[in-house]
Amino acid sequence: MKAETAIFAGGCFWCMVEPFDSQPGIISVVSGFTGGHTVNPTYEEVKSHTTGHTEAVKITFDPSKITYAALVEIYWHQTDPTDAMGQFQDRGDNYRPVIFVNSAEQRAIATASKAKLQAAERFDKPIVTTIEAAQPFYPAAAEHQRFYQNNPVVYAAQEAGGRAAFIADNWADTPKVD
Repeated sequence: MKAETAIFAGGCFWCMVEPFDSQPGIISVVSGFTGGHTVNPTYEEVKSHTTGHTEAVKITFDPSKITYAALVEIYWHQTDPTDAMGQFQDRGDNYRPVIFVNSAEQRAIATASKAKLQAAERFDKPIVTTIEAAQPFYPAAAEHQRFYQNNPVVYAAQEAGGRAAFIADNWADTPKVD
């Protein structure tokens, strides 16, 4: 098996782990930072909006069990793709929605998926999630990994900040990806 990686930014990285973690074919989901100019930034540095980084998750997966296209579809269902400067209660460039692509093939899949979503006219506003070349990914400190399992009370409060309601309101009528 040759594993592949996908990198998605969709607001707080704590909230982006669980939806992917539970899928068959997922080897690992790591919370971290990418897209900036500081080498190995800390959580506090990224939160200061001075590093240029975005909170993201790096997913290692088995493409024989789950496709990159399926991962992109799961990604859309976790975000507000019409909000360029944050997600839900998390505001600022470090929470912007981005699909970071590792290859021309991933770019083609992500671009086609974005065009399909825009054409579906599900949202009243344009789809503003960007598709950008992957840059160095820096894992966050241990306390930020698997946050939904290790800190369920704080995680539930984060989800209550608008993400869960948005997903229920905007994606409830779509089938789950298997």
